Amino acid sequence: MDQNSITPNTSNQQLVINGDNDSATALLQEKQTRRRETLSDVTFIEYMTVGILCFVNLINYMDRFTIAGVLNDVKKEFNIKDDDAGLLQTVFVVAYMVFAPIFGYLGDRYSRRAIMVFGVALWSITTLVGSFIPNFAAFAFFRGLVGIGEASYSTIAPTIISDLFVGNVRSKMLAFFYFAIPVGSGFGYIVGSVAGAAAGDWRWGLRVTPFLGAVAVFLIAFVMQNPERGQAEDSRMKPTTYKDDLRSLVKNPSFMLSTLAFTCVAFVTGALAWWGPQFIYLGLTLQPGVNITLERVSLTFGAVTMAAGAAGVPLGAWLGTALGKRYPRAHPVICGAGLLVSAPAMALAILLCDGYYYASFALMFIAETALNLNWAIVADMSLYVVIPPRRSTAEAFQILISHMFGDAGSPYLVGVISEALKRSLGGAGAGAGEAPSSGAQFRALQYALFVTCFVEVIGGVFFLLTALYIVRDKLKVDRAIAEAETQNAEPSHSNAQDEAIGGE
Repeated sequence: MDQNSITPNTSNQQLVINGDNDSATALLQEKQTRRRETLSDVTFIEYMTVGILCFVNLINYMDRFTIAGVLNDVKKEFNIKDDDAGLLQTVFVVAYMVFAPIFGYLGDRYSRRAIMVFGVALWSITTLVGSFIPNFAAFAFFRGLVGIGEASYSTIAPTIISDLFVGNVRSKMLAFFYFAIPVGSGFGYIVGSVAGAAAGDWRWGLRVTPFLGAVAVFLIAFVMQNPERGQAEDSRMKPTTYKDDLRSLVKNPSFMLSTLAFTCVAFVTGALAWWGPQFIYLGLTLQPGVNITLERVSLTFGAVTMAAGAAGVPLGAWLGTALGKRYPRAHPVICGAGLLVSAPAMALAILLCDGYYYASFALMFIAETALNLNWAIVADMSLYVVIPPRRSTAEAFQILISHMFGDAGSPYLVGVISEALKRSLGGAGAGAGEAPSSGAQFRALQYALFVTCFVEVIGGVFFLLTALYIVRDKLKVDRAIAEAETQNAEPSHSNAQDEAIGGE
């Protein structure tokens, strides 16, 4: 198939698409625009639904990074080193990514409300129970159970938004949804450090989100709207087989390249979110005249993370909306540019941490703001290049790949590299069984974290490659939806949907 010319035949009306002209399904888009042209068209219950999803996403990431805010206390209580500390997050993410495809399959075929109620209840209960576990192995096991619960929610929630809205309204709602990720992560550091310090026990930090989770279960079960799949796009498509779903996704270059790029984002955010507070704390303690605690560093790091999210996520959504009208390839270009800007800022933040008090936080803010440009945009891209009845599967597949090769291993990898470098940087005394010096601990973690900067550059390149295919793949999906509507055909009976499955 010629990538620059697509000529479908829909109800005896021929539409010719050349170059970047994104008007393949004019009738469908006209109906969508009339229904959801501005936020004033959104109903109260739809606003409530998005608000509930954002609330759950907020406490989801609060729970995920609460331990990172008190990581030093966790290491002391369980008497573990950097590699085992990184393994805690790896266990969580491995369980999260392994079960995501299962929930993705279920989410495209069964009640999303019931699945989300089960998942949120599971991670709330296991978080609470895990806070009382005295053994490291059992504690790590319960963190894995938390990951299973969170996989159900994260896989399905974005697809509910996609079934309620289209176009710019969908982009804005997704930006609101993903705004909760950096804000929730920042709250996680703050809640962990503040609750732990107030109670004199870091475990109390883990006992905050379960109660919020109980509220979320009630809201999902009795208040949240559960739209039909493809409702916003008037899609009449039905699910295809799981084999066809996976074949389509693998043959979809926009989806695969953006997934690889997002894998790099997950790698970077996973490593920095887990090790950031401790690394900055080690660097600041090396400066003369600086007297600071890990709790205070966690508070500041959390505030910086929240501020970067507050700036980056809306900015990315605004740029995507403003530039997307004139430049159809703007979404992946913005994401790629964000990573390429973030990489040098992150490298400077890591490099200057032991010499300057404010510089590392300021540069970290710049780096995280640029990194956060992609959250809402990536989600939007992943939805509009995939047909409605397989979007939960697509979300699950993206979660699997991005976490398997991203943040499932990056905290542990950084910890392993750090421990290996400590032995060479700590001198003979450290090799004889003595603890390495503070300087050696800092340098080891510093050198280990530099790997995140290289991964950001790789991610930026993948996003720019996505720009080569994004227009064509979006048109395929629009055509498939339009033909299914006008012909009232089953998914397997539509030529356009056959193309959307991946055939050229």
